[in-house]
Amino acid sequence: MRSSPSIWLIMLALLGTHMAGMGAFLTVPVLAPAIAAETGLSASLAGIHTALVYAGALFSGPVTQGLLARHGGVRVCQGALVVVAMGIAVAAIGHPLALLVSALLAGFGHGPITPAGSHLLAPRTPPRIRSLVFGLKQCGVPAGAMLVAALAPILATQYGWRVGVLAVAGFSLLLALALQPLRASLDTDRAAPGAAPLRPWQDAKSSLSILRDDARIRTLTFAASSYGIAQFCFGSFFVVWQVQVMGAGLEQAGLMLALAQGSGVAGRIAWALIADRIGAPPVLLALGIAIGGACGLLALAGPGWPALILAVVAVVMGASAVGWNGVLLSEVARVAPAGRVGAATAALGFVFAGVMIIAPTLFSALVLSTGGFSLGFALCGAAGLAGAASLARLRFTASRP
Repeated sequence: MRSSPSIWLIMLALLGTHMAGMGAFLTVPVLAPAIAAETGLSASLAGIHTALVYAGALFSGPVTQGLLARHGGVRVCQGALVVVAMGIAVAAIGHPLALLVSALLAGFGHGPITPAGSHLLAPRTPPRIRSLVFGLKQCGVPAGAMLVAALAPILATQYGWRVGVLAVAGFSLLLALALQPLRASLDTDRAAPGAAPLRPWQDAKSSLSILRDDARIRTLTFAASSYGIAQFCFGSFFVVWQVQVMGAGLEQAGLMLALAQGSGVAGRIAWALIADRIGAPPVLLALGIAIGGACGLLALAGPGWPALILAVVAVVMGASAVGWNGVLLSEVARVAPAGRVGAATAALGFVFAGVMIIAPTLFSALVLSTGGFSLGFALCGAAGLAGAASLARLRFTASRP
């Protein structure tokens, strides 16, 4: 009988999956100034790209529960990474239509990644370290963002932006291959050959019904969407803002974003350790308040601000707006009904994707209409505070069952 790999090996595999998956969101926004210089498009349209990625995820996320039942979590992750790689690679064509298709296809691939990861981890993780394991797994998001933010601009400067795009796509394919040894031992819960065919519409309705039935899942979904506005608008616009407003070079701006994402990695681990001791809700509440404050400082910042202060703001923003995910997803896994962790995570992802379609588009519209970024960052801060307020109104049971 094949032995199951340790929870730490599974967590590392999923961390790598999230690292590769982040290319769907950040490859084009990080390289936006270089792409804009060639295509004539406005670099501030990076927010439209993020919205289109989430539009793709909006369609694939809700059907993930059916895919998991049919194929298993590892195979779903592999397929998702292949589609992400294809989507990123299409951007290398450089035509505006190709950039649109790239965002939609990469987003379609990314939609199943988080639910599949929760599906694999939830039944195998001891409750006493749940937040830590989920937090470490979610470190792949800022770690992947840090990798893209640091390396893609360097490759673009040395060899052209298309090389940066194709390098990120290749990394996603390599991670899909690296998952294969885990499939036989982890996908044992998949349906037998010849099982009933997939029913995407019914699967989607079943996943989304949990939002109607469970107030705690609804509240966590609202908080995740609110914090996500700050997280992904920050990731999409921070480099462009530094180049256009602060006068920074592309490499310097990319490294500053990498610094913020690095603090997000540290934050996810630290907040998870704290949440396993005192419970997730108070940690999430404090992070929402920190998001509001950090975004407020970004809204006020101008060309005369010292680089050191901007670096401190970037670190705080990273630790809060990037650091919340693991704790929140572990709480979703804790409160979700038995056997429906994947469905609860997919339902959260569906609403999250819908909000992310609107928010970065609105941010881009504010930049284009006002000529500045202050209102956009203020919007992000208000969203963070709204998420914190929603958590403050809801009573949660003890952190561990």
